[in-house]
Amino acid sequence: MFVKSCLATYNGGVAKYVPDITTNRWIIIAEGRSKRPKDVSKSDRAGVNKFCVFCPGYEKLSGTEVYRIGPGEPNSPGWQVRVIANKYPITDFHEVIIHSPDDQKDIDSLPLDQVHKILLTFRDRYNFHAKNGRVLIFNNVGEAAGASIRHPHSQLVVIPKQINLDALSFEPILNVVADNQRFIVFCPDFSQWPFEVWIAPKTRNQYFGQITGEGISDLAAVLQDTLRRLIAHLTAGEHFHPGVPMVSFKDGPAYNFYIHHGQDWYIRIIPRLVHRAGLELGTGLSVNIIDPTDAAEILKQEVKA
Repeated sequence: MFVKSCLATYNGGVAKYVPDITTNRWIIIAEGRSKRPKDVSKSDRAGVNKFCVFCPGYEKLSGTEVYRIGPGEPNSPGWQVRVIANKYPITDFHEVIIHSPDDQKDIDSLPLDQVHKILLTFRDRYNFHAKNGRVLIFNNVGEAAGASIRHPHSQLVVIPKQINLDALSFEPILNVVADNQRFIVFCPDFSQWPFEVWIAPKTRNQYFGQITGEGISDLAAVLQDTLRRLIAHLTAGEHFHPGVPMVSFKDGPAYNFYIHHGQDWYIRIIPRLVHRAGLELGTGLSVNIIDPTDAAEILKQEVKA
């Protein structure tokens, strides 16, 4: 059945949702995204950009503040975690969650208490927007993973409920890497990417917004530990097979993670070690060149904090 495209207005612009008429999968056309600033390219590292718009002191340049943890008035210094409306949105509700005032340290290296504040912000903004549609919180680290600003941050978008999402349902727990009281870390057999890792709550059939304060504490610890393991092992690159076309993290980590928007939520972490090629693009199939069982065995090895 033919489904018409629909438009959503945001910040004076328009996001266009276009369906495929046979599968009813959708794409979003958001031309304004091409105008967003970028400071992660090699030329920018050489000094083209003189300041970071997400750092303290530039609050009035970065965007309208909608939430903060920490003292101070909106759009002023003093914040510990800061959320702003994205100036170059994909959807009608699109926010940037700035992890901390520090533009060098991310979740793997920040104090654990700061990671707790980031996750608390995730939960609060998820619940704030739940009435508006499906809420997706995601994180891009490194140029290969789609990051345009180097200062550590995550993003939140809201997708209208009438749009069909091609999202993965919860996968069986196999190839366990680690766990704590409330969460388990594993590499699903269905992993589509090398060293793909999932973090799942042991209490099932809940939405992310239902996580408790104790749950946030446990998740902060397990998320930080998992990212440290990935970064340490993939920076070393010693586990890559000869002749396998993979990219190590030696020039800096590159990964994405997202929090599943629906019931039975999980965090999916995808290291960007390979590029999709013709077979994947032409068939929709994924080729994973690292067995998830082997990935889990490698990631079980402890790393120094």
